[in-house]
Amino acid sequence: MRLLALDTATEACSVALLRTTAAAASLAGAPELLVRELEPGRGASELILGMVREVLAEAELHLGDLDAIAFGRGPGGFTGVRLAASVVQGLAFGAGLPVIPVSDLAAVALRALDAAPAAAAALVCNDARMQEVYWTCCVRDGSGLVRPAAPERVGPPDTVVLPVPVPAPVVGAGRGFSAYPQLAQRLGAQLQGVLPDLLPRAREIVRLAGHEFMAGRVLTAEAALPVYLRDDIARPAASHG
Repeated sequence: MRLLALDTATEACSVALLRTTAAAASLAGAPELLVRELEPGRGASELILGMVREVLAEAELHLGDLDAIAFGRGPGGFTGVRLAASVVQGLAFGAGLPVIPVSDLAAVALRALDAAPAAAAALVCNDARMQEVYWTCCVRDGSGLVRPAAPERVGPPDTVVLPVPVPAPVVGAGRGFSAYPQLAQRLGAQLQGVLPDLLPRAREIVRLAGHEFMAGRVLTAEAALPVYLRDDIARPAASHG
């Protein structure tokens, strides 16, 4: 299996290439993972294709050698998730490859549970600007990855709650906790701890995509669509996220 993943949904910009012949059950520990990660803030559109070329060159692969291309489909910044979807559409159309959209919130949850092995669930809050957060809760699954325990939402920090029931202990994760310290203060004892600096990365996205690929859940290139959550993205005020 050869999968490429990219993410530009936040201020980070990343690319990962997973190459494995392992069974789906061992995807949590991929035998070969090549990554490029930057946090440019802006300018991802000028960097992302060069990063793709670098990992392909390092792996000595051409685009057509891949089995699928995955991407962080959001939620995230309007420009960033649209960029990821459009780049993946172009690459997938040109090479005749399927695509795999992956939740950026799930990617942060997986990163958090890797960093906090004692935790059973992760409450993810990413900064959505405009005094709001994108948030959800994910739990560990039997494959060593994560599955959602609640819908993905966007709203003010004071609307974030843990779903019931959710297995404990729960770790908080995402830069929503940095932007809005009242989140951790309000949730208090419900969280084992908080990892406030985590952003989604392609290295977790490609692992989640590997599980989807092995299950046959792939889409055609034209279905590489972003997820915004906000229903007012056409208005100028919503262009920040």
